[in-house]
Amino acid sequence: MSRKGPLGWSRTRPALTLSIAVGLAIAIVAAAFAMAVYNEHLSQQERIRQAEVQVRILAGSVAAPLAFDDRAATKEYVNAQSSNPDVEAVAAYDMQGRLAASFVRTGPGLPSRNTLGPPRNDGSRLVVTSPVTEGETMLGSVYLRTALESPARRAMRYAGFALLIVMAALLVAVLGVANAREVEAYRKLQAEIREREKAEEALRQSQKMEAMGQLTGGVAHDFNNLLMVASSGIDLLDRTTDPARRERLRQGVRQAIDRGASLTQQLLAFSRRTPLKPEVVDIGERLAGMHALLDRSLREDVTVEVKLPAGLWRIEVDASQLEVAVLNIAINARDAMPDGGTIIIEARNEPSGRPDGAGDLVRLAIRDTGVGVAPEMLSRVFEPFFTTKAVGKGTGLGLSQVYGFARASGGEAGVESKLGEGTTVWLRIPRSTKAATVEPAALPPRPSTSTGRHRILLVEDDDNVAQLVEEMLRELGYEVVRAGDALAALEVLRNDSAFDLVFSDMVMPGDVGGLDLARDISRLRPNLPVILTTGYSAAAAAATNEGRRVLIKPYRIEALAAEFDAALSGVARAS
Repeated sequence: MSRKGPLGWSRTRPALTLSIAVGLAIAIVAAAFAMAVYNEHLSQQERIRQAEVQVRILAGSVAAPLAFDDRAATKEYVNAQSSNPDVEAVAAYDMQGRLAASFVRTGPGLPSRNTLGPPRNDGSRLVVTSPVTEGETMLGSVYLRTALESPARRAMRYAGFALLIVMAALLVAVLGVANAREVEAYRKLQAEIREREKAEEALRQSQKMEAMGQLTGGVAHDFNNLLMVASSGIDLLDRTTDPARRERLRQGVRQAIDRGASLTQQLLAFSRRTPLKPEVVDIGERLAGMHALLDRSLREDVTVEVKLPAGLWRIEVDASQLEVAVLNIAINARDAMPDGGTIIIEARNEPSGRPDGAGDLVRLAIRDTGVGVAPEMLSRVFEPFFTTKAVGKGTGLGLSQVYGFARASGGEAGVESKLGEGTTVWLRIPRSTKAATVEPAALPPRPSTSTGRHRILLVEDDDNVAQLVEEMLRELGYEVVRAGDALAALEVLRNDSAFDLVFSDMVMPGDVGGLDLARDISRLRPNLPVILTTGYSAAAAAATNEGRRVLIKPYRIEALAAEFDAALSGVARAS
């Protein structure tokens, strides 16, 4: 059985196109020949009609001269026909059939007696006769012989037409051949493109697997170190009673946990999955406020120069992520200058030139005077866990966070470097025409006893997490009721309405998640505040887009207290 897939069709298409072109050319020639024959027939009919009209006019003209036997007048009318170059012979006959007057230009002589009849062809000549009458009286007859178009003349007349037709047919055939070749070339090109795409896909897959291996190895290395710190700290806490030592161990475990959370956020930033909180930022004011942070992060032999022109456009970004990006770049610059040097922070507006301002960008560049980066490594500086530092000196996630932040903000990031001269890392962020965000005045801290005995509905499917969160909430003075999933939480709310707040995980087993639960609660009890929590960035981004309160895991008891206090304070103000 033959296959008639797309490839088989493409192979037969050039031959089919050529056959169509040849067939079309033959059809044009045949149609032109048929048209020529038809036009020739019409031309002969028209010549006969014209000759009949001419001979009837002549018959009418010589009627009176023949009636009065005026041979001179008859001769004059007959000779008048000589003005037509196609007329070969003309004659007028009296009622007895005798020749009364004649004119012969060429060809055979005139018949001695005129025989009346329909027009007839005599070789290349047309003979037309007509009676001469006056009423019912027969006065005589006239004879007209005119030349038809000669074969040579007819051939010349149709030669040009035939040449045009043949040229048109040849043109169609040539175009058909060219199209067939073009189709064949296109087929080959498509085949080559498919082969190249397969090769590129294989290369991308290989690179992806290499990157995944590098990423997995880096994550495993860093998290194993953090788990080692936490595990060792917990073991030692059980083996010592010295308060000072226990505090040091507790701080070490806390730092390991905080580093793990930071590592997760940096990974999410690189993959553009971290939930951003964009706000309109005056980049000049934001960078000016980072002096103290940079001074604490850099060495004394590193000088920071900030060169920001007046009138910088505003941008809409996550302000905290912007600061982290600048800090990551500055720390990389510091490490690239072991003997000290200068870090220059510059920014400028980059207008697009469009009247509506679309495409306007703000370019932020951080330049150092360090050792630079080798050209073969420039393309890899934004890869996660890629670092040129010694083991233990860096995670390789600093610049990957910068790249993820820039892309998530709708912009781009790049790097330029020369060995021995330094490196410039730049970000280009779209301009914002919105007004700058005004931070609300901070509320005075509320004492822990102000929480009273608020009742909290905790929705958490993980028993270990639920147990610790319950302990944290009770430590803060709340009364806690737990539900294992969203459906159970809805059932609790239907049976017991005396809850002041719902605190729910977002990712839970079943068809109803935390965000769905929050939507249902908003419909059932619009005034009941809901706080969602998750470590899954996509879920957090979905909730943030709906304006929901989200507390990102892992969180500390201070952050939990602040979030609950803000939610309950908002309800109190609204009531």
